[in-house]
Amino acid sequence: MLFWATLIGGLMTTAGTSVALGAALGLTGLIILHFFSNGATSLAVDAIWNVFNSFTLSAVPMFILLGEILLRSGISQKAYSAFSPIFRRVPGGLLHTNIAVCTLFGAVSGSSLSTAAAIGSVAYPEMTRRGYDKDTVVGSLAGGGTLGLLIPPSLSFLIFGALTETSIGRLFAAGIIPGLLVGFMFMAYLFVRCVRNPALAPTDNERTPFWEILAGFKQIWPLLALIIAVIGSIVGGWATPTEAAGVGVVLAVIISSIWGDLTFAKLLEAIKQSVLLFSAIGFLVLGATILAQSVSILGVPQQILIAVADSGLGTYSVLLIVVLIYLILGCFFDGLSLMIMTLPVVFPLLTGLGFDPIWVGVIITIVIEIGQVTPPVGLNLSVLTALTNNEVSLGRVAVATVPYWLIHLFAILMLTIFPALALFLPNLLF
Repeated sequence: MLFWATLIGGLMTTAGTSVALGAALGLTGLIILHFFSNGATSLAVDAIWNVFNSFTLSAVPMFILLGEILLRSGISQKAYSAFSPIFRRVPGGLLHTNIAVCTLFGAVSGSSLSTAAAIGSVAYPEMTRRGYDKDTVVGSLAGGGTLGLLIPPSLSFLIFGALTETSIGRLFAAGIIPGLLVGFMFMAYLFVRCVRNPALAPTDNERTPFWEILAGFKQIWPLLALIIAVIGSIVGGWATPTEAAGVGVVLAVIISSIWGDLTFAKLLEAIKQSVLLFSAIGFLVLGATILAQSVSILGVPQQILIAVADSGLGTYSVLLIVVLIYLILGCFFDGLSLMIMTLPVVFPLLTGLGFDPIWVGVIITIVIEIGQVTPPVGLNLSVLTALTNNEVSLGRVAVATVPYWLIHLFAILMLTIFPALALFLPNLLF
């Protein structure tokens, strides 16, 4: 009881002083190590060295830089133009394009926030000019943006793999089918909604010849080739995540310079933003590593497993409780921070109950995706409100995204009933 009072009280006290979350986690971990482990705070240094010396974690800044370069290259406009004719005559029109292009950019940015911002800046002005319902537009962009965390290469999978020593290649493979499935369900929802209410999306009866569609894709074939090369080399086992990301950065610079509008100034800005983002993530990882070390030394995960066993709760009842806790905490923490903060307890708990580690990574990624579109902290909501110049309020964006996080919950249910949806490709390829 004293341990839990110290843990919760330490987190609340440090976080209440407005210090960074990484500092709050680290300070709490040091307090626990000092008072509950005979002053063994030096163990935190060893834990930090082991994590930051991990070859796997070194892939994170490279993938961040890869995404930042492509997001500044202007290729998002070309991708949007390439996909638009495909859905022109389908009920929902460009709303489906939003989901498709978000899926594509999820495969290069690895970030939900970056995907929503990049596609939203292109799509919102064009769609409002054509008379699309504004709430429906921002809802599709917020929902589609979440695919950036599930479609590989995903920052969520990279950090999850580094902190839990789980195969990045298997995690990437596991995210492909669920990511495409969620994207398809988003499109199905938009199709049904626009059939029932055609006023949400204007009808475009113009027929686009097949050769024009192919011509549009010629503009982005280098981007598609880059995605296939980077993800394929990792999933196929031909390169480590770090090696693939390094090659991807070089290719992204070449592609963005030739087919996009990348300049030296934009490249420097991409490097700067990558350093800032990884610094923020790295500081979180540092704090969470210290806390994880303190929790692990005291055997807290094992104690929780024993308590769960003694409580009589079933395996899936525990899973339901974990998901509900993530949904609640997602209202107050951004997704990656929440994952890093909770993994020291949640991962050993769920794997100890018999859940596959790769499957756990996919489920946790989906529940933190929901947090990206849950107010008041849902970052995708804030970004899209800003992109609309407050034409659509934060509250309206939040309401418009409710169907999308319900679809995410349904995806969790499907993955629970049919784990093979996530595990088929990893088991096939590895």
